[in-house]
Amino acid sequence: LMPDDIRWHMIGHLQTNKVRQVIDRVVLIHSVDSVALARQIEKEAAKRDLVVDILLEVNVAGEESKFGFSVDEAEEAAVEIAKFAHVRIDGLMTIAPFVENSEENRDVFQKLFQLSVDIKRKNIDNVKMVVLSMGMTGDFEKAVEEGASVIRVGAGIFGARTRIGEINL
Repeated sequence: LMPDDIRWHMIGHLQTNKVRQVIDRVVLIHSVDSVALARQIEKEAAKRDLVVDILLEVNVAGEESKFGFSVDEAEEAAVEIAKFAHVRIDGLMTIAPFVENSEENRDVFQKLFQLSVDIKRKNIDNVKMVVLSMGMTGDFEKAVEEGASVIRVGAGIFGARTRIGEINL
């Protein structure tokens, strides 16, 4: 039922063995969490003569349950990935911790914003730093206040996710 000109984004963990199924179907991959994944995107994009726009996922809060570069690793990763001819870094993405009070995530959003400013100041070829994807249904207002250009509000539109084994009645 979607229009032919819909522009899909890949949000969520992307496994390297799934890259070839995704790269020619999306306009932006939000969750590049390793140089190895970016290298696989480069390899598959080169085969199709594509340039794939990506965001580097940064695990600002350092949560073990989340993917992404640490704040300290992100710039070095950007420099390495920027060398790839078929991958273009458009910006950064983070998933803040789940908290009851969204104000608690303001620091996470401020840190990602500052990291994007710091990387942009380096003027690295092939790194645009124009997209800041942060904030979800429970905290997007704070994310926007701190500079988000993209928010992810799927639960606000579709409802909370049902985990395997759970049933909503």
